[in-house]
Amino acid sequence: MYRPHFCAECGEQVVRLKWRPWTSRSFCDGCVKGTRRLRLAVPVLVGVLILGGGFAAGRALQSQPPPLMVLRGGEPATAQPLVSTPASPQPVAYGADGTATERPTEANETIYTCGARTKKGTPCSRRVRFPGRCYQHKGLPAMLPQEQLVVKG
Repeated sequence: MYRPHFCAECGEQVVRLKWRPWTSRSFCDGCVKGTRRLRLAVPVLVGVLILGGGFAAGRALQSQPPPLMVLRGGEPATAQPLVSTPASPQPVAYGADGTATERPTEANETIYTCGARTKKGTPCSRRVRFPGRCYQHKGLPAMLPQEQLVVKG
């Protein structure tokens, strides 16, 4: 590591028994007293400027928050803005994929369970709308008689 022999300010010989990272490499003990604050202030000031610039750039590039949405009945696909508008009846398309877009169960509708044998050896307990099997057990026979596959209530 380079260790100067003479002060860069006054030219006096620099003699130190131990060199530490915080000791000045370019100045003698007499000249370093006048530059100590400046040596410590410059890196701190540069760090504060970089940090402040980063925060300012982040705030400037931040987009506007989305408008407040009110979800009705746990259906995120039909979220309405908070602004009151006259509701227009729209046809609802339900899917048979088991998602939130599936047709809700009516009060007088009969519900069945699948009843096919699972890997565990027990009857499948998935609910279906018709006397048949669920998507996973299509084509397999039921383990239970038809009367026991009807869900009561």
